[in-house]
Amino acid sequence: MSDQALRDEIVNAARALDASGLNRGSSGNISARLGDALLVTPSGVPASRLEPQMLARMPLDRDDGVYEGPMKPSSEWRFHLDLMRARPEFHALVHTHAPFSTILSIARKPIPAVHYMMAAFGGPEIRCSGYATYGTAALSAEVVAAMEGRAGCLMANHGMIVGGPNLTRATWLAHELEALAHQYYHVLHIGGGHILTEAELADTARGFASYGVQAAKT
Repeated sequence: MSDQALRDEIVNAARALDASGLNRGSSGNISARLGDALLVTPSGVPASRLEPQMLARMPLDRDDGVYEGPMKPSSEWRFHLDLMRARPEFHALVHTHAPFSTILSIARKPIPAVHYMMAAFGGPEIRCSGYATYGTAALSAEVVAAMEGRAGCLMANHGMIVGGPNLTRATWLAHELEALAHQYYHVLHIGGGHILTEAELADTARGFASYGVQAAKT
């Protein structure tokens, strides 16, 4: 995918997340891998005002926050860079402050296998990371650890993040994680529910390699 096409895709995804209620205003951020760099949404710009040329381009082999573009990258650029480097299968990352995911992250409640859709995330639980101040290397380390072997996690007192082989898949996973958070929140309010066993989830996972929204790598 060309630089311009990927920029357009990121902007469209940001606007769609805002319209769906998974994000509000300038909260959350999106990145996508482009060769040896990534494109990431800028700091403080609501999706309604976001334009392709505003995205920052950051080299993956630098740790000093250097970027190309007219606007500063998201204050969360560190975990975007660190996750891209730690997880070469990720070509897109979506971070949102989706309501039910954020509620559970405030309660520090990981999401167990309340539904077979958990199989899309690579394990029997969506973990909740430890807390650290936004934009810091400490937060990035917490997120990378919570995402180990998973396609998504909750971020303590903050929100959620998901990663995928392309932006189409990552955006789909963001909606699926919020759906699981919504379900688990309400299950807790009626006294709990039955949690799928690892064996039951593993049986489902075997059919998930090609399940859900897919697209070519960006």
